[in-house]
Amino acid sequence: MSHSLYLFSWQAVDDAGELHCGDSLSSGSQEVLTPLVESGLQPIVIKKSQRIGAGYWKNKERIAFIRQLATLLQTGLPLTLSLNLLAGDHPLAAWRCVLEETVKRVNEGQPMSAVMLLYPQVFPAIYPQIIAIGELTGQLESCCEQLAVQQEQVVLLQKRVKKALRYPLIVMAIATGITLLMLTMVLPEFAKIYASFDAELPGFTQMLITASEAIVRFGPALTLLIVCGGGLYFHYLHPQETWQRREQGWLLRLPLVKKLISDGCLCQLFQTLVLTQHAGMTLSAGLSAAESAISNLHYKSAVGELTRQLAQGIPLHKALSASPRFPALCRQLVKIGEESGSLDTLLQKLAHWHAEQANELADNMAQKIEPLMMLFMGIVVGGLVIAMYLPIFNLGAAMN
Repeated sequence: MSHSLYLFSWQAVDDAGELHCGDSLSSGSQEVLTPLVESGLQPIVIKKSQRIGAGYWKNKERIAFIRQLATLLQTGLPLTLSLNLLAGDHPLAAWRCVLEETVKRVNEGQPMSAVMLLYPQVFPAIYPQIIAIGELTGQLESCCEQLAVQQEQVVLLQKRVKKALRYPLIVMAIATGITLLMLTMVLPEFAKIYASFDAELPGFTQMLITASEAIVRFGPALTLLIVCGGGLYFHYLHPQETWQRREQGWLLRLPLVKKLISDGCLCQLFQTLVLTQHAGMTLSAGLSAAESAISNLHYKSAVGELTRQLAQGIPLHKALSASPRFPALCRQLVKIGEESGSLDTLLQKLAHWHAEQANELADNMAQKIEPLMMLFMGIVVGGLVIAMYLPIFNLGAAMN
């Protein structure tokens, strides 16, 4: 599937003069025109209505689709009819186009997993891999159900992690806003009062007044420079893997954030391995699926190295020992699982353990950071207030 996709709305008439309307997902109008003509329709209007980027395809719609598909298959409906029902009822036009194309190709004899591979932006790698196992084993509905449950757990954990990281950023933004407000609006008024008494100001107060004057004078130009620099960074540098790895490396150096990200990635790794093991995939294939699912580049590289070592015949627990990304508990339980033949059970326990750790830390992170944030705001705001009122203590002497 092309990286630059557009949603086209079209109108066409058939040989009987009946009007037909629809939507098509394509990279250009010619790709919409050709199938219409081949199907015996005469196009009247083909209009580009929306650009469809990678951010359009949300986990919420993806999980809802796979869960609904599992439910319909469990009732005994055939795959093509289930897909047809989901395509007709879907509220989003782009999704309808994808599902209608899937129905068409499945009716032509292509496996659903192969059709999913044509839409990598819509379906991450783990989707076609698990669906392919379901098609081979005849347990497609069970694989869809397990995939939906696993993806729901991953999304829930990601939401909690984002929520936990969002709190300190909001507090920092508020503290910065208060500081700028006091420096640009409040402190200059006090500076006018102090200037009228022609008295020497304390060094701390004078330093803040100098900073205030600099912000008022150069603030607009500096703000414009920061906005332009930020825009250029996020447009050109941030998408590059080197810079993403650098940013994620900085986050992994922060005490609480490091633990939160680590537990989240390990939970996703072991949940994916449990899912792929239950589906009948090999351990190497499961690690490859987990590698494609993990977003943190440092853990993605670590999982990729596990896959390479397994391909060389090294047991998983020894491969885990070679990387500092995996704690001792992972290595110990995996070793026990490999030696006892109960690796599935131990992987499930590891996934549950890291999920609990991440959820607990995410829920309690606000309470742990709140005292530090309050202390930070107290120092910033309190320092500004002291700097403004410090000269007042000497105001009587200045008036005399």
